[in-house]
Amino acid sequence: MEGSLVEFGENDRPIVEIERNIRYINGIIKHKGREILKNYSITAPQFIALQWLLEDGDLTIGELSHKINLAFSTTTDLVDRMEKNKLVERRRDTNDRRVVRIHLLPEGREIIHEVIEKRQDYLRSILNDVPTERVGLIYEVLTLLLERMERDRENK
Repeated sequence: MEGSLVEFGENDRPIVEIERNIRYINGIIKHKGREILKNYSITAPQFIALQWLLEDGDLTIGELSHKINLAFSTTTDLVDRMEKNKLVERRRDTNDRRVVRIHLLPEGREIIHEVIEKRQDYLRSILNDVPTERVGLIYEVLTLLLERMERDRENK
């Protein structure tokens, strides 16, 4: 166990490297994302919340809190700040007036689209000289991994 916390067999090496690479890629993307966000009036947690609202539509505070993995009270504060900045608004559910949903406003939609586009531009520049078939392979493998992880999460 010299130099490492855990001993791995030779068969584990690909898994160890996949996990490491995903962790490093995630860190680099987060860092680049924070750089991009410096040009906008939103924080990283607000970006994540706006992204969920864009993808899933109107959500309750509880649903949003669950998706962004923040406490209910923290999510409420986050929504308050976004509402103050006219990125979102609270709306009563049309089917149940007791339920309040967070709705993405045009300003929030515009910001999130711009930020995502800049993140995609960054990835595009990184993969610019990679042959199309290799980019397709990356896409296929990442899609497979995501599908399996989502299936695993649903089964728990």
